[in-house]
Amino acid sequence: MSRLNYHHLYYFWQVAQQGNLTQTAQKLHISQSALSYQIKQLEQALNVELFTRQGRKLQLTESGYHALNYANEIFKNGEELEQLLTSGTTLPSATIRIGMLSTISRNFIEQFIQPLLTQNDGRFSLQSMSQTGLLNALAELQLDMALTNIPVRGSNNDNWQSRVLARQPVAIIGPSGLDLTPVFDERYRHRRWVLPYGENPLRSAFDAFAAQYQLQPEVVAESDDMAMLRLLTRDTGALAVMPEVVVKDEIDSGELKNYMLLPNVYENFYAVTAKRRVVHPKLGMLIRPLN
Repeated sequence: MSRLNYHHLYYFWQVAQQGNLTQTAQKLHISQSALSYQIKQLEQALNVELFTRQGRKLQLTESGYHALNYANEIFKNGEELEQLLTSGTTLPSATIRIGMLSTISRNFIEQFIQPLLTQNDGRFSLQSMSQTGLLNALAELQLDMALTNIPVRGSNNDNWQSRVLARQPVAIIGPSGLDLTPVFDERYRHRRWVLPYGENPLRSAFDAFAAQYQLQPEVVAESDDMAMLRLLTRDTGALAVMPEVVVKDEIDSGELKNYMLLPNVYENFYAVTAKRRVVHPKLGMLIRPLN
């Protein structure tokens, strides 16, 4: 059984923030001796020293700093819980928990979270998971939202709300300076290729494209991870199939080039949320179409 008394922890938290026992006692409308006793009980229960005295000021020990950091989180979460249970809403400053498919483009993620980077009234967490992991975490209320490029399918579709955030054309990308045209011709047949792996919809689309033009590509590498495809494209000199957003930085710098678009082939990026009564107030700001 836990020896942590949260009533004592609350008094420690108030004193730690104020740095003065007398002023904190006045604020809490209790005697200084009673407040001091409560903190002593906490120190005895945990067998640590939380404060040292420097004149009239109290100085946190190393253990005290650790305790303060946790207390900040505990009482912030307590405030959010109270708001949630009493009014059915979440504080805007509450951490927004975003799950992302482990193989999704990191450039796309960076574009998506851009509004959060300029705000000072809250924070966010990013967690990388499989598609199944994302849906399970949403169902168990461990995430506020999931980002994926795989459509949500299956018998539990009624549990989810899925919205297309962006629809990116899929391109053939390669090193700059190659003698290639925006329309497929014989010059593409003599190149090496880096391709999405397995049952990825982009691989299926490329295979259909290759069949149409009777292309038998020399495949030097395959990966289901867009970040890995990005590195392989950059470092092997091979052509790759991916949305331009994946290698935006390399294209902007001139290191890589978009040579042609695969006709009528797109990758969709989805925001998925669970159907629930309480939603984070910042979701509406985030779930918006991206260019």
